[in-house]
Amino acid sequence: MPVLLNADASFSSKQELLDLQDCPLSGDPFLDTPSPVDSQTGSPVGSGSRSLGPDVPIQPHIFTGASSVPGQMHGAETKPHAETPLGLQLISPDSDQLCGWGALTPKAMQVFNTPRWVLFFLSVAAFLQGMIVNGLINTVITSIERRFDLHSYESGLIVSSYDIASCICLVFVSYFGGTGHKPRWLGWGVLIMALGSLVFALPHFTSPPYQVSLPEQTGMCSANRTSPCQDKEGGGLSSYRFVFMLGQFLHGIGATPLYTLGVTYLDENVNSNYAPVYVGVFYTAAVVGPAAGYLLGGYFLNTFTEIHLTTEMTPEDPNWIGAWWIGFLVGGAAALLISFPILGYPRQLPGSQEYASMRVSEAHQLKDGSHTTASDPQFGKSVKDMPRSVLLLLKNPTFVFLCLAGATEATLVAGVSTFGPKFLESQFSLSASGAATLFGYIVVPAGGGGTLLGGYIVKRFNLRCRGIIRFCMICAMTSLAAVFIFLIHCPNVPMAGVTAPYQFGLMGKHFSLDLNLTVDCNANCSCVRELYNPVCGADDMMYYSPCHAGCTSINHTDVSTGKQVYSGCSCVVGNVSWGEEGFALAGKCGNSCYHLPVFLTVFFIAISFTFLSSIPALTATLRCVPDSQRSFALGIQWVVVRTLGAIPGPIAFGSMIDISCLLWQDQCGEQGSCYLYQNSTMSQYILVAGIIYKVALGTIFYLVASILYQPPPESPQSSCESTDHGTGNLSDLPIKDLPEDGVIVNLHARL
Repeated sequence: MPVLLNADASFSSKQELLDLQDCPLSGDPFLDTPSPVDSQTGSPVGSGSRSLGPDVPIQPHIFTGASSVPGQMHGAETKPHAETPLGLQLISPDSDQLCGWGALTPKAMQVFNTPRWVLFFLSVAAFLQGMIVNGLINTVITSIERRFDLHSYESGLIVSSYDIASCICLVFVSYFGGTGHKPRWLGWGVLIMALGSLVFALPHFTSPPYQVSLPEQTGMCSANRTSPCQDKEGGGLSSYRFVFMLGQFLHGIGATPLYTLGVTYLDENVNSNYAPVYVGVFYTAAVVGPAAGYLLGGYFLNTFTEIHLTTEMTPEDPNWIGAWWIGFLVGGAAALLISFPILGYPRQLPGSQEYASMRVSEAHQLKDGSHTTASDPQFGKSVKDMPRSVLLLLKNPTFVFLCLAGATEATLVAGVSTFGPKFLESQFSLSASGAATLFGYIVVPAGGGGTLLGGYIVKRFNLRCRGIIRFCMICAMTSLAAVFIFLIHCPNVPMAGVTAPYQFGLMGKHFSLDLNLTVDCNANCSCVRELYNPVCGADDMMYYSPCHAGCTSINHTDVSTGKQVYSGCSCVVGNVSWGEEGFALAGKCGNSCYHLPVFLTVFFIAISFTFLSSIPALTATLRCVPDSQRSFALGIQWVVVRTLGAIPGPIAFGSMIDISCLLWQDQCGEQGSCYLYQNSTMSQYILVAGIIYKVALGTIFYLVASILYQPPPESPQSSCESTDHGTGNLSDLPIKDLPEDGVIVNLHARL
């Protein structure tokens, strides 16, 4: 018969343990008395004082104390060892549940063998994954475009390579890892992710040093200018995009176990009432990670990419490239260190079987009853069962529509997170580092707070599966209202020959907005398109370069800003406030748009409600499928989310942003990155995408999932009843069977 023993009880020999299993329960007063937890929390096996007839099979007994791990039962009390009639000390627990590496299981390591420490290490890993993949990459993507001459759709493909790799590995990892040693899958995954970060930084060390010649950069009006294309070497830098894609592939492979096996490992090792809180903390770390990546990336972008060289350029200069690569070295080293403790955890934490025996299923009930197939202990052990596993999940309409709803959210989140800093940079005339830092300030409290609050709400109100789905639908509708902030956009700063005609009155009938940069006032300057260095004229008009403004000399350097002031600019109309005609200041003109505070406030609300539904949606997914299919269900869900959402999201958003480009970089006849965007067009595209995905798809998918959900007959129908049987009388409720034989040990309980 199975006996669940507290870890604080021990035996001097194996025979004494066997004698306890075989002895009649009625002969020992200790065994006839229920333990505090059994009597106060409604142990699923009932009280030991229950009389048993000769024909009634002996029920398994659970002896536990107040658990010292998070997720302990309420009302549990501790008792000293002196009150235990057996009077015995703790024996060594099962070696399969010890923390260590192979045969190396030092006693000092066992203090970390608790759900709290597992949560800590997995949260750090999720934090690093979010910081590197969703933070640093999105922050430096604009700098990488300029440094390696990439289009926005190419950078979108780099970002999507992470999700492509995940899709390839997800089914394999979630299916075999779900029945395997989860911590080992997780640890090796973090190691591979660390390798991906080092590969992503590799182009900085293998490409030629980035240098901008100051005389060429100045680019003043000169009749004897030579084209830089004459010295152009063969082979562009755009081929480095394949190295970036390889790094992202390794990131995707390494992170695959984290959000499938990591979530189920946490969920199965804590009380089901506390699981949403644990998962909420885990995902909060994953959301705060990108925010830290934005802040860290913005900080490093203020340092010149060639840290051993000095330059007269400033971060506001359009030719400035920041040290985009440093963050990947730091993140890769940190991921390498955190992988080793994760590799040391056992297949199951002590006490996990106790929580499994107390959990009641909320799995969706299929009409043909085929969902019972997943309850077979041998189901899922062989690759032959994979097609049936997939079929069972696809026959679950609640699971399918939750996956589709997640895909719609992922499309927007992936697109906006990738190009959000670029949107701020273009709309409000910010530097790349300033836009990334500001975006990080929004994501930290909004994304992290929303994620953590979502998990707490599920725990606080004990929401059941249908109630959780309805809550997600409300969040989607609320965030939709905030999306209309994209109706607000800032007008483009007028740029001579691009968005506005030259004001000197020399363009006449030949002017068109189809990139007419050469006019009478600069026709003799031999200006070239390859040298982009915008200046702001005294007439508040922006010019492509000092040469295109007709400037002939540098007058002085402005003390307050450190920017150069050009004089003799023949294309610049005078301004009284400047005191003299023909002057221009290095850099772009300032934007007179004052919508930034309003935009950030409403955008904060949109992000908060988007992430508020993330943990509830994940919890609903875990509850609507059988326990044996949880890891595999998360794997299939991530495949759907990435295939339909995260992969096309950045590519589609990148293409939309490319369409709104007004001024492309000219690389000796080849098109490079975009210099200037049409702000109104960019805002309109994002608004339309938000409306379609939030209303036409996201909200409807949540609604259908709620309507089609069929809970088990024994499951309480109220959306506010608890899903765990840690309290109350459970004699009439179905409890999962305990093992037929053997001892289930709770290592961290105390009598």
